Amino acid sequence: MMKIKLLFFVVFLFDITSSFAHQPILNNEEEMSSNKPYVIENPEISKAIYSTLNGTDHFYVISSDKSFNFYAGLTVPKIDECDDFLRFSFAVLDSNFHTIQEFDGQNYQWWEWYEPYGKKWYWVGPEYGKDFKSSNVFDAGTYYIKVYNKDNVGKYVLAVGDIEKFTPLVIAKTLVVLPRINKKFWNKNNCN
Repeated sequence: MMKIKLLFFVVFLFDITSSFAHQPILNNEEEMSSNKPYVIENPEISKAIYSTLNGTDHFYVISSDKSFNFYAGLTVPKIDECDDFLRFSFAVLDSNFHTIQEFDGQNYQWWEWYEPYGKKWYWVGPEYGKDFKSSNVFDAGTYYIKVYNKDNVGKYVLAVGDIEKFTPLVIAKTLVVLPRINKKFWNKNNCN
């Protein structure tokens, strides 16, 4: 009986690791300014960073001592009871905060996407890459991602990287963080 439970647990963990293209991260940092950006480590490893704008732009920083494949894209939780959703934009900046490329979410044709394992719907916005994958190689250095919208409010998900890597520690963190993400980001009483 113990072997059956262990086998079930291993299959369950395997299913979790294969179900998420990006490691889910719930970001609770209040300030993410250009002076205090959120640090993205291992930029090629896929991550989905769930964040909320509260009046100011959010900044993320990536530093690498070698060239790397770069991917970034935005999604927004899709809630049936909410008729409209906030459209976010982002810009990729160099180490001096000069714009490399800007992605205007206001004029982008967002599309619906169902993530079958998490059983959640998203609005998919602009991406730097194609089909959730990198199509760009960046030289070694420091880069910033700025996320914003017209009023700088609302919930969004920044996806970065495209290499799926799920260690036992990441799986354990995912099991803990996923219920909190679901509660905070798919709350029908708070559409934005």
